[in-house]
Amino acid sequence: MADTDPDELERRIARTRAELAQTVDAIADRVSPKRVAERTVADVKSRAGSLAASVTDALGMSQRSVEFGDDPDRLWDDEAPSLAPVLIGVGAVLVIGAAVVLWRRRRR
Repeated sequence: MADTDPDELERRIARTRAELAQTVDAIADRVSPKRVAERTVADVKSRAGSLAASVTDALGMSQRSVEFGDDPDRLWDDEAPSLAPVLIGVGAVLVIGAAVVLWRRRRR
């Protein structure tokens, strides 16, 4: 026959209950709104950092740290490429894209 020792059965039941409680706590922690929000924020920050790094690389700019005493008016003095042409180009593309979308909607 199987183990019929009452003390052994009680120990197994207690161990199973403890394992089940840990599993339930882990599931509750994983699906709690606070934890989901924390993971989402961390993911968005990571993706934003990757996007900023790729844009910086594409523009040929280098990242540098800003120290506490730095003069705010001189933060961009060392940067060689100007962002003005890029921003004007992006704005022009957005305006043209919006005009095309509006023109197509009116034709319907």
